Amino acid sequence: MTANWATFTAAEPELAATVEKRFGAFTHHILATLRKDGSPRTAGLEVRFLDGELWLGMMPDSLKALDLRRDARFALQANPGPGTDTHGGDVRVSGRAVEVTDAGVKGAYRKEVEPPEPFHLFRTELTEVVRTYVEDEKYLVVQVWKPGGLVRTLKRT
Repeated sequence: MTANWATFTAAEPELAATVEKRFGAFTHHILATLRKDGSPRTAGLEVRFLDGELWLGMMPDSLKALDLRRDARFALQANPGPGTDTHGGDVRVSGRAVEVTDAGVKGAYRKEVEPPEPFHLFRTELTEVVRTYVEDEKYLVVQVWKPGGLVRTLKRT
């Protein structure tokens, strides 16, 4: 089961706002894709939250775009920032990236973001959103959301 960003936001508005804030704190984040041989590849990436979607834009024929065309599964981690303070927690999103080729959709994105031309555009279908943070300098708290469910919160010392 998958969900777009608007579905996640409607289901869990507080966690969605926290995740967007974390991604908004820095420009570049880390995308993990799968190579042809199945091994992982990580690469830097800018993301956008627009019109109820989480978008991934990429340079033409970049390896990460080619990976996603072959196998749509991805994991995306927000930039933790400098030092050891994760500025509100570690945030990760997993799912499937669906390439957008519709000229109207790409045109609307282009108008809003003004990416370098040409570019690949992927819309995300979420399978999991995770936030990990430290509470009261004592507890490790992990919040996990999956489509169709509620946020599960795990807390340990």
